[in-house]
Amino acid sequence: MKKITIIDYGLGNLRSIRKALEKVGAKPVISSNPEEILDADGVILPGVGAFIDAMKNLQPLTDVIYEYVDTGKPLLGICLGQQILMSKSDEGGLTEGIDLVPGHVRRIPSSELKVPHMGWNSITINKSHPLLKGISDGDYVYFVHSFYVDTDEFHTLSSCDYGLSFAAVVVNEKGNVVGTQFHPEKSGKTGLKIVENFVNMC
Repeated sequence: MKKITIIDYGLGNLRSIRKALEKVGAKPVISSNPEEILDADGVILPGVGAFIDAMKNLQPLTDVIYEYVDTGKPLLGICLGQQILMSKSDEGGLTEGIDLVPGHVRRIPSSELKVPHMGWNSITINKSHPLLKGISDGDYVYFVHSFYVDTDEFHTLSSCDYGLSFAAVVVNEKGNVVGTQFHPEKSGKTGLKIVENFVNMC
């Protein structure tokens, strides 16, 4: 069984992610212990809440995350966890992210669109990647967010249209760091397939 460490830094939907991992046959561990992060076959960075709070809470573990990613093993950021992967965010004032994927987190314009973007929406597959094996254009996943990731085409695996087009799934240059703006653990069979694909990457 693949050991997947879910990083516990005080902001995250930990239990439902753990259940999803158990359903696909992985061995999930919820931990903030650097050894359990570095030892894992795969790491998940969850996140619910504000970017600036997340970065403050995560600061003691950022060097550990960089060290883990340098091994080439896979890391998945979910929702706010995806946004943290980016270079910077406008939320709470301009705040630096951990910069594993180049990009800028911006607020969904509330004057034009309903904020937060909450509920089921379809995604478009922009590039093939093991994380999206068996996922098709038009598949529906579950979103809850007020900010979106603005990155380039190279780092966008999948996009979503919500009055504006944004990156629904991102990837780094090496392909081992991925992030989903939606919640795969809340996205039914499609989300469970993505969780399974991540475990298979490990």
